Parts: sequence; structure tokens; C-alpha cells
Amino acid sequence: MKNNTLQQTVSLLILFVLGIAYVDSVARADNAPGVAYRTVAIEDVEIFYREAGDPDRPTLLLLHGFPTSSHMYRDLITELADEFHLVAPDYPGYGFSSMPSVDEFDYSFDNVARLMQQFVDTIGLDRYSLYLMDYGAPVGFRIAANAPERVDTLIVQNGNAYIEGIDNNFWEPIREYWKDRDAVNKGLDNSWWINVKNAYQEPQMANEDALRFLLTLGATKWQYTNGVKNVEAVSPDTWDHVQPLLDRDGNQDIQLQMFYSYGSNPPLYPAWQKYLRKHQPPTLIVWGEHDEIFPAAGAEPYKRDLENLEYHLLDTGHFALETHGQEIAKLMRDFLNRQLSSPLAAKRP
Repeated sequence: MKNNTLQQTVSLLILFVLGIAYVDSVARADNAPGVAYRTVAIEDVEIFYREAGDPDRPTLLLLHGFPTSSHMYRDLITELADEFHLVAPDYPGYGFSSMPSVDEFDYSFDNVARLMQQFVDTIGLDRYSLYLMDYGAPVGFRIAANAPERVDTLIVQNGNAYIEGIDNNFWEPIREYWKDRDAVNKGLDNSWWINVKNAYQEPQMANEDALRFLLTLGATKWQYTNGVKNVEAVSPDTWDHVQPLLDRDGNQDIQLQMFYSYGSNPPLYPAWQKYLRKHQPPTLIVWGEHDEIFPAAGAEPYKRDLENLEYHLLDTGHFALETHGQEIAKLMRDFLNRQLSSPLAAKRP
């Protein structure tokens, strides 16, 4: 009889806890503002952005990677909008922003970062945490180093700032492309790129032609699925959104120009590392461990320069949000609530 009573009590307690959790999740969903899809003109370029949450709450500025857009943050935005203000822009030539031709617009990381800084100023963001992923890292580090007093925290997800992160087979022909855009078969005989050459049956392949492979549907799918434990967990909505945008007339020229411009980033790594050491922004690393583009070797050096660092390698690939979005959101919520409620946060220069 006592055992039955104990079991009933335990069962009631479990139901009570589950009920609280359910009510809390429903309340969060009800309180989360909807996403607004907006555009703003910056120097005659229409910049599309997604925005959600109360602007009086701490702001997260979400900077996307290649070959995607603010679309990569679609779930994270709704996951965190109950507590935070989130803004995710598309760069020129990406997503739903304007796509001027390479003759009409300077597709360089310097210029894109400059335009994104103007975007931030135009929509009135004074302080923010930066989410840096892939291309978002060189864009965001330029912004952060230029105005460190406006950065509350950093969230780095497969975003590189160290030479170790590009010292691998994937980057070898791209580094040669930076030296010579007319390079032929430079860095293409390693174990990663030889497969591309064989598929195209071109033993003396131009580096630019090899890089065009990265703009194909097969390569886009590979970016989303490589290193992922369960490929069925990755929605085809990802590449079905990205690939039609890559296939627009003139977009390949834009992407090749950005590949070339990426060579402007490594010379700035020492300055970005100095920014980290001097200003010590609290930083959360949430890195897809099996990424072959920006492998975990690029995550490790952040430990050298940052004192307030939380470091997580996740069992996934390049687009970690597609498979570990809820886990990343939970880590971010905990990290941001602790860091932004700290008395030091208000005093940080």
C-alpha cells in the first residue's frame, strides 16, 4: 500500500514538473514576437533583413555565411525572439538583397563590411552581440574592430580568424587563386580537389573553373550534409532556397569575386586577434567539429587570445544550425543571460 502511495506521489510530481515545462514553452511561444521581413536602402542597394523581438531587449546581429543568407537563421530567430532582439541582414548579391553586377558594385569584404556598418547605423543599432559564421566572421570582425565599444559579446560558429583555420586541402587552390586569378592546376592535386578534377576529366584544370564547382547544386548539398551524422535531419529547403539564388544570371561572377576577395582577410587576422586580446569580448564558440571548410583547427586558437571563452565542438558539419539549432539556441540563451546581466557588461568599453 505504501509503495502504491509513493508511486502515485512520484507520478504526480513528474506530471507537475512536465506541466510547468509545457506551460513555460507555450508562454514563450505566445510571447515571442513574429518575424518582420524588411528592406532598407543603403547607398542605392536594397538590403533585405529579418527582424524579431523587442528592440529594447539585447540585440543579436546575425551575419550569414556562404552560400546562404539570413535564411540560415530562420529557426534561431524564432527560438530566441522571446528574450532578445534579433536582426539578420542579407549581403548584396545574397538572399533577397539587391544583386548589382560586379561592374556596378565592389564585391569585396571591405566594402560589404562597410555597407553592413551603414546598415547597422541606419536601422539604429547602438550595441549588439555578433553571431559570426563563415563569411560573417570577416564581415563581423571588421565591424567589431572598428567599433569595439558597441559589441557586447561574440558567438562564433565556424567563423575563422586564424591561419590555422585555412591551412588545409580545401583552401589550397583558393590561396593560389588569390595570388593569380589565371592560375591553372595550382593546389588541385590534393586529396580533396583531385576528385573534382577527375569528375570534370580535366587533368590541367584552371583554378577558377574548379572554384565554379563550389557553386553547383552538388557542392551546395555537400556543404549542408558533409560531416552530419544523420543526413535525414537536414531539410532540403536549405539547398532549394540557396541554389536558385546562386543560379541567377551574373551571380557566379559575384561569388568568384568574393572568393578572390577572401584573400584580403588573412592579412587582417593579426589585427582581429589584437582586438580580441585587448577588448576581451565574452565569446561563445559553437563549432561544427566535422566541417572540412573551417575545421576545428580554426576554433582552437581562440583559446589563446580570449579569457572569457565558452567552447563547444558539436558533432556536425559546416551548417551546425541545421542539425543542432535547438542546442545552439539553448547554449546562447544561457551564455547571453549570464553575460549581459553581469555588472561588467554595462561598463565594458
